Amino acid sequence: MLNEELTNDVRDQVVKPTLRIVIQKLKKIAEKDLVEALKKVRDTFQNRKENIHGEMSIKDLIKKDQGAQAVDIDAMGLRDFRRLANKFGVDFAIVKTKSDDKTKYSVFFKARDADAISAVINEYTARQLKIEKFGRPSVLAKLEAFKKIAAELSKKAVEKMKEAVR
Repeated sequence: MLNEELTNDVRDQVVKPTLRIVIQKLKKIAEKDLVEALKKVRDTFQNRKENIHGEMSIKDLIKKDQGAQAVDIDAMGLRDFRRLANKFGVDFAIVKTKSDDKTKYSVFFKARDADAISAVINEYTARQLKIEKFGRPSVLAKLEAFKKIAAELSKKAVEKMKEAVR
């Protein structure tokens, strides 16, 4: 009984106040760390937003320093244009424009990227002319050719290899 009273007194007079102090200090440290971590996240998000390259919205493109210029392309070459623009590191935005008979896309880019965009357009037009001249390669035709090649291989050689493995 005396032991229980002593342990209760020690707990009330020493342990509880000490725990309160420790918890308060930990809360302050945790709050400071949390605030600093949130500031770092905010800063990295802002930096990432400023350093976006490649395809973006028109709003983000215009927020960047200089004015924008536009070029029209057709829907068939949109994927090729995206690849080339990313290859050359051009900041651009694509907007769909509907005309009377055909859907076209306008590509907006920064004025400072004029040299890079001219290289992109030259390579893009060369690819489009090549496609018009020779047509797109047929994947099915290539598959049929490979099937014929595989059929011409002798089956005996394959069977012998299986026996040797056993």
